Amino acid sequence: MENCVFCKIVSGEIPSPRVYEDEQMIVIKDIEPKAKLHYLCIPKKHFTYLSDMDEKKADVLKHCFQVIAEIKNDLGLYEGYRVIINQGKHGGQTVPHLHIHLLGGEPLKDF
Repeated sequence: MENCVFCKIVSGEIPSPRVYEDEQMIVIKDIEPKAKLHYLCIPKKHFTYLSDMDEKKADVLKHCFQVIAEIKNDLGLYEGYRVIINQGKHGGQTVPHLHIHLLGGEPLKDF
């Protein structure tokens, strides 16, 4: 997408240090952290909503979750973490590119 900030980060047009990258996804630190540790897992392929899911996009998300499970300790998320996918305006989605929030590094408050 032409004006998508995450697509620009993925392409390198907007610099953002990556804590992890492979052919399907990147992980970066959130610039407005809501916890001691707050990362964003961003699929390289652009899509906005879970409702946009097809088999290929489902495979990308499956890969993201598998990698998250593998690298959680490298990210400092030893004692647990919260996974959040915001969807739409009322769900708190501020960037229209599906991404996964990983929060941890401290005890998290209940909603």
